[in-house]
Amino acid sequence: MTNTYVGLMRGINVGGKNKVPMTGLRNCLEELGCSHVSTYIASGNVIVESDKRPDELQAQIEAALPERFKLDSELIRVLVLTRKQLQAIIDNKPTGFGEQPEKYHSDAIFLMDIDSAQAMHGFNPREGVDKVWPGDGVIYSQRLSAQRTKSRLGKIVGTPAYKSMTIRNWNTTTKLLEILRKMDSD
Repeated sequence: MTNTYVGLMRGINVGGKNKVPMTGLRNCLEELGCSHVSTYIASGNVIVESDKRPDELQAQIEAALPERFKLDSELIRVLVLTRKQLQAIIDNKPTGFGEQPEKYHSDAIFLMDIDSAQAMHGFNPREGVDKVWPGDGVIYSQRLSAQRTKSRLGKIVGTPAYKSMTIRNWNTTTKLLEILRKMDSD
């Protein structure tokens, strides 16, 4: 049976490092047997159809990326989610989260091989600037836009747990679900 998945690539096309052209990424995934491969913005978001299980596809993509592209980081990771999993992350967001983009920067911090209780230890939100909420497979993070330079979210980068996270802004997260829904209905 063929399933539609979203793949979130961690560590590619960030800060001018680990450059992976989206055309090359699409070709790589097609060579792995994925069909109807599409990408969304150049930060490692892919939507694919595959008859593989999510964990199987994830392992294949993680192995193929360093073989196919010149990547200078051990931080390359992949998270493969079903539409149902992504839908649950969006449905279970904190009340009001992502609903005031003019006031707050909102991010979904997707977790890989770490649960939200473990991940939450790395966060130290600044009162009045940052808020973080644990979710199932995700940390919801929101920063007051007018004070984002005072945010402590960046401090997570220096923690061991950061290697098990990939961050997407809320607009990207909801757009990926829209694309998945459209593919499933076609």
